Amino acid sequence: MLLQGNEACARAAVDAGCRFYAGYPITPSSEIAERMAELLPPRGGVAVQMEDEIASLGAVLGASLAGRKAMTATSGPGFSLMQEHVGYAASTEIPCVVVDVMRAGPSTGLPTSPAQGDVMQARWGTHGDHPIVALAPASVAEVYELTVRAFNLAERYRTPVVLLWDEVIGHVRERVMLPDPASLALVERARPSEAPGAWRPYAANGQAVPAMADFGSGHRWHVTGLAHDERGYPTQDPAVVARLQARLHAKLARDRADVVLWEGVALDDAEVVVVAFGVSARAARRAVGLARRRGARVGLFRPRTLWPFPDREIADLAGRARALVVAEMNMGQIVGEVERAAAGRTPVTGRFRADGQPLAPEDVLDALAGAGVRGLA
Repeated sequence: MLLQGNEACARAAVDAGCRFYAGYPITPSSEIAERMAELLPPRGGVAVQMEDEIASLGAVLGASLAGRKAMTATSGPGFSLMQEHVGYAASTEIPCVVVDVMRAGPSTGLPTSPAQGDVMQARWGTHGDHPIVALAPASVAEVYELTVRAFNLAERYRTPVVLLWDEVIGHVRERVMLPDPASLALVERARPSEAPGAWRPYAANGQAVPAMADFGSGHRWHVTGLAHDERGYPTQDPAVVARLQARLHAKLARDRADVVLWEGVALDDAEVVVVAFGVSARAARRAVGLARRRGARVGLFRPRTLWPFPDREIADLAGRARALVVAEMNMGQIVGEVERAAAGRTPVTGRFRADGQPLAPEDVLDALAGAGVRGLA
């Protein structure tokens, strides 16, 4: 079928078991809310327009605490308003999915133009230390795939998961073959097997991710954004706080291979590697194909997971390639992560664009020429 990216997200969310959506209209994400309002009621779900983005994510967290898979969608200004609740979800370990269809900023910016300027906000937008997952699809088919995966990761690790794509991916229409929803491998959060009086909501019991009871199920528990002990009650005990922080980070770090996704194109013999994600990777893929037809040994590394960042894979590339070229639609965000991972073993340059227009293959070819790749003129 011919499907728009934002519509693919809504279909995937419902197929993944999402039964609650709360949001506030904002370009270029509004089609997600519109489709969720159509798809959820016939399936016994709820879609509600809230008074703002703060309330939207708050409602999503409440629905998740009640045992429902829940999602919201927004764009840059709305994502800024949600940051306190993102941190709350990370601290209290409430599964949820947040879609950020990126547009050019800062501030109101260019509401109908694409950008990739929210990458660092997805990781560091809230205060304090906490892990988070952010996925970046590059096609309509991948929007569907990674939306399903976002719910699975949120449920498995009790964490907020951010889906990042831009206006182009959100609004482009592509021919896709959607799977039978019955064939999807779906993850449900672990629920307690202990009797209500014996269960402790933040006791890992040998696992990094504690079981989570639904509100109203008979298991009473205390939820607070304050540092808390295994019962959920506030604590200032340094040892207890340290254990909480260590567990929050360990639950993703120990299963890194399950979380960090990436794609490589023509990397085996690549002397220069382009690093690009999302819609920019489409231009980079085209540029790499053109360059290789002209005899250049170049390749593409495409992070599908932006956070946790695939730094080990970048470090491996830095040990083999004579240069890395980062192409992104901002003033330079993941280029800093690439430089950190490369650790001086190979030069890292960037081709940035933040004028509301997508990167073109010619932009990437120019960057490759600047990195010393010959024969591209």
